Amino acid sequence: MSGSSSQVTRRGLLAGAAAAGTLATLPAEATIRIRRERELNIVNAHTGESFRDVFWADGHHVPSAVKHLNWLMRDFRTDEAIPIDADLVNLLYGIQTRIGHGKPLVLLSGYRSPATNQELIAEGHGAVENSMHIVGKAADIHIPGVQLRYLSRAATSFRAGGVGTYWNNNFVHVDTGRIRFW
Repeated sequence: MSGSSSQVTRRGLLAGAAAAGTLATLPAEATIRIRRERELNIVNAHTGESFRDVFWADGHHVPSAVKHLNWLMRDFRTDEAIPIDADLVNLLYGIQTRIGHGKPLVLLSGYRSPATNQELIAEGHGAVENSMHIVGKAADIHIPGVQLRYLSRAATSFRAGGVGTYWNNNFVHVDTGRIRFW
């Protein structure tokens, strides 16, 4: 993912101005800092809680927003929350930006406590022993109105970790572990 804050140099501005047919007059050392914000729109399918706010601005994560996301993505069965991996949050933002069209990401599973993970394994729900969910580096998501194949392709295109497509359950698993697909 590209950063949301970038340097624009005099050379870049002059090239852009030339392409646009305008003349730019800037001092030789001119540098303009462009700042953008990252906003995420996510709903927890189990609790109904939602987050629609800026989580990154001026080159930094917004602490109050990160705290809210950590709580939203908690193990809803036990109300345990841990810090969610910043790369995972950025990946969710990238997916939503690429194909979300303003629709919220629906979170089916974020952090899972080790006890919850063991329970899901025992019940045959497909959880695995060393799940990235238990370290806050995975999310199971879908976007209403977006075909699962498009969601899966978008997630895969970032090459940010694992992507699993669960056709029968209508969700995509994304994580920030090693790159793999299933």
